[in-house]
Amino acid sequence: MSTTVANISATQVKELREKTGAPMMDCKQALTEAKGDLEQAIVLLRKKGVSVAMKKAARAANEGAVGHYIHAGGKIGVLVEVNCESDFVARTEDFKELVHDIAMHIAASDPKFVRKEDVTPEAFEREKDIYRAQAAATGKPAPVVEKIVAGKMEKFYEEVCLLEQPFIKDQTMSISQLIAAKVGKLGENIAVRRFARFKVGEATATVAFVISKPDDGGDATTPAAK
Repeated sequence: MSTTVANISATQVKELREKTGAPMMDCKQALTEAKGDLEQAIVLLRKKGVSVAMKKAARAANEGAVGHYIHAGGKIGVLVEVNCESDFVARTEDFKELVHDIAMHIAASDPKFVRKEDVTPEAFEREKDIYRAQAAATGKPAPVVEKIVAGKMEKFYEEVCLLEQPFIKDQTMSISQLIAAKVGKLGENIAVRRFARFKVGEATATVAFVISKPDDGGDATTPAAK
């Protein structure tokens, strides 16, 4: 017998809703499409969230909130600005939870940039030269060396870019996927604009910004991180 919405139990829907935060009807539809497989339903909901987020990415997000998180007995502190489209969404518990989770993640994972696009040319070339030298030292042919470097650069992005990092509370999703899930639920574009991370005893703080494009009204010279 094929799986239909009627075959999906309330317990299954409740479990999926608790894991993803997605609306009840979306959970039912995902479970139906996944033939009752919870893990597959989670994947389907994440894909839907990413798709919705991509459609809404061009919409202006000028509202939002500045969140904070203090960790390790006051030794590490984070401030982060997360934007959405309306003050109504900014005041919802879902949005506040997202801001808190992102601030907590930054405290734990210490990213250096917000997005891949914000990595400075200097940082990119420095890492690429290091990886190329390491790969070349193995004696492998140049085409193989370049493939190795490309793979290591993707790993580099995952290590230093907030949106690429695995979420500390759920390593199966990235921060960008976490945000996409909230976009799908709340129906507005959501974006991290900037953050600062301070650690007691360190001479400098990590301060990262989304670099504005020349045609979006922002300052194209805004530093990505320092």
